[in-house]
Amino acid sequence: MKKNLSRHDFLSLMGSSAVVAGLGLTACGGTQVGNTGADETAKSTNEIVRDMTADEEKAAWEKEPAYGKAITVGYNGGACLGTFGIADVKGFYGDEGLEVNIVSTTSATDGLGSGKIDVAGDHIATLLVPAVNGVKMTFTTGCASGCKSLYVLGSSDYQTTADLADKKVGLTDGIGASDNNIAMRFFAADDVDFKDVQWTAASTDAVVQALQSGELDAAMLSDQFAYKFAQDGTLRIIRSLTYDEDFMKEYCCVVAFNSDFLEANPVTCKKFTRAFHKADLWLQDNKEEAVDLMFENNWASGDKDICLDMVNHFDFGLTQKDCEQTLINTIEDYKKFGVIDSSDDEQTILNKVWAPLIED
Repeated sequence: MKKNLSRHDFLSLMGSSAVVAGLGLTACGGTQVGNTGADETAKSTNEIVRDMTADEEKAAWEKEPAYGKAITVGYNGGACLGTFGIADVKGFYGDEGLEVNIVSTTSATDGLGSGKIDVAGDHIATLLVPAVNGVKMTFTTGCASGCKSLYVLGSSDYQTTADLADKKVGLTDGIGASDNNIAMRFFAADDVDFKDVQWTAASTDAVVQALQSGELDAAMLSDQFAYKFAQDGTLRIIRSLTYDEDFMKEYCCVVAFNSDFLEANPVTCKKFTRAFHKADLWLQDNKEEAVDLMFENNWASGDKDICLDMVNHFDFGLTQKDCEQTLINTIEDYKKFGVIDSSDDEQTILNKVWAPLIED
């Protein structure tokens, strides 16, 4: 049985990774700590870290294992994740006293789960299920909205998801992966049974030809990849995270920490999250400069004008509440789909993966 701690006792022990880990700082509904008397409501460890004064934060941070060390940040090159690098070159990490080492990663799930990287970003559709199933990842804020849509040929007769029942829908990252999860939410939102769809694995470099030849009737694609095909009329959007009102205010991607790193270094993670969120808000108001920085630092590739147009359609100014609601919406859907196999309710599942260390 874990002993309840007062706020003072908790803060004095923050430097011990063993104590912090024992308190279970991996999610907002973690172990309750604080006086049990009527004069003070018990708080979760996350709430205590979130509510620290500047002096308390400084004292606790200096005791953490990561204090004075570089944080290893995984980045996969997506424009919607450009904030990871922007926060560095614009000094937002430095303002928090943090040093980062940004490394290329092809799988945030593998990097975070193994502890090879401390923090990274990726689609909720990619990270949520493994996080629920025990991969050591905890989310602390969102990155941006948008970036993927369901496409058909511009010349096709398909106009809605209902038209795609019993049709072949291509998934360039494979059946059961993130694109499949996103597409199922599109169909479910329109009351179309996704089980009627013929889900088909497809190669990215051949997907347009497969649509043109009739091998596929639709495909889930990155909007940046599909941009030129949509502009010239080759492809047309049926459903979209980027452009549809019921999805455009949801985060597509989240900031995820290795859970062990978060448990041992909650103030470090709070400071990183705060810096990232501030950089997100700066990016929202300075998108042209942000895209220039992405290209100057090789954090983006391809046509800069296309990248800028896409970034202009991404919302980097969403809130912590928006992130939490996106996770709840997604958890509810995934439970219905059987993607998350759990008897726990949505809030309990959310508490396993969500650590809101900052407020807007």
